[in-house]
Amino acid sequence: MIRLFAAAFLALVALPSLAGNWPELKLASEHPVDGMRGGNLSGLAMCRGALWGVSDRDDDRIYRFDQQATTWRAQPLTFTPPPVPESGLPWGLKVRNWAASYIRGGELDYEGITCDQAGNFYLVSEAHAAVLQLPVEGEPDWLKIDPAMVRQARGSGMLLHFNALFEGLAINPAGDRLWLAAERERRGLVAIERQQSVWTCGRSCVLLSEAGVEMQPPQMPNARALSRDFADLAWFEGKLFTLERNAFRVCRRDADSGKVERCWSFAAEALVPERRYDQPFGLAEALVIDAKGAWIGIDNNNGDRADGEGRPIVWRFEAPEGGWSARP
Repeated sequence: MIRLFAAAFLALVALPSLAGNWPELKLASEHPVDGMRGGNLSGLAMCRGALWGVSDRDDDRIYRFDQQATTWRAQPLTFTPPPVPESGLPWGLKVRNWAASYIRGGELDYEGITCDQAGNFYLVSEAHAAVLQLPVEGEPDWLKIDPAMVRQARGSGMLLHFNALFEGLAINPAGDRLWLAAERERRGLVAIERQQSVWTCGRSCVLLSEAGVEMQPPQMPNARALSRDFADLAWFEGKLFTLERNAFRVCRRDADSGKVERCWSFAAEALVPERRYDQPFGLAEALVIDAKGAWIGIDNNNGDRADGEGRPIVWRFEAPEGGWSARP
């Protein structure tokens, strides 16, 4: 117990000093989004020549964003998801997810969206630890994933708690390797590979499993220590990028190990007084990285900002000095 306390204390005193070394990203523009039936933007993807989003309240649609004006218009693409396959999650988690769907809406709870170079979409269902493919042609279908994925993730301490399952995903351009981000308590990264029609673990599914707490940035009113978390994933030029909601940062990571290489903060721009929400945690849940910058989407949980804005928001940040591959 003493050793655990000491480790937690060291994490709390060390991480704020590290935060000062994270370069701040510069905000280029922000865009309220009209037309999302369920609100609650939970994922972004660049696909088929446009930026798309998904809501964790809508089981039967994703949205293409019309970006012609400062305020964007969400245009729905509807589909009928087939029955969800067995995932291996325990009965208790399944029951809690089922009950929560009647309160919030959205039985599938899509928490991320990604796209391969062929234009196929992939959506991760947090409630079922499953991935739905929306192909360019044909009907949507759930990926056939080796049950060892969930077993290994749970054996590493992930996917143990309600509303703390898979929160984001990314796929390589070829569409044959996919990464999933476990949200918190413990957070982690899992990778699966396509072998014909089945997605398997290879030597191991688990790349990273990480516990602990971390202080929110000093710009956050009443900053406190919260569980380390992942809110989304993006793939760019062979690297993974994690959106770390409560730390208000984006980190570049090795795609084979999950090891962090460099981080950038967006706290200075996100936490100016007029952009703050009366909620005690970060709300950034969606990430796309490209050569010129980053798109970061806000799931506002139906709450208003200090300036009265109550719609989902997408921010555009400029790429950091030296680009996303820059070394410290």
